[in-house]
Amino acid sequence: MTDVRPRRERGSVTAETAVALPALVLVLTASLWAVTIVGAQLRCVDAARAGAHAAARGEEAEEVNAAVLRAAPEGATVSIRVGADTTRVEVVVTVRPPFRSPFPPVRLRAAAVSATEPGVLPSSTADVAETRPPVEGDI
Repeated sequence: MTDVRPRRERGSVTAETAVALPALVLVLTASLWAVTIVGAQLRCVDAARAGAHAAARGEEAEEVNAAVLRAAPEGATVSIRVGADTTRVEVVVTVRPPFRSPFPPVRLRAAAVSATEPGVLPSSTADVAETRPPVEGDI
């Protein structure tokens, strides 16, 4: 049996694959980066929510901070504000691609507010704490 395709069409599949493969790799890379960002945002939201509830119950600031940093993505900054009526915890982190890619780092922010339990703070005081994880080289 002989090949019925004209000679000029031979090798066209190879050329089409050579053109489509880089586009496929770019789409896959963008998809992985989007999943990484969404995952980090969800971790920030969960960490802020857990921290706000814990601080509103009157737990020690160091314990709240440690719990939030455990739940948040690496390198996160935590801000805790306890007031007479509400407690607010904010988590901020810059997420960088875990692989070499053309995509820029993304700064994520999540905040949660919870009603402060009665008796946690006198109505005239407020506690504000901002913490950051230790930077390599700091002792």
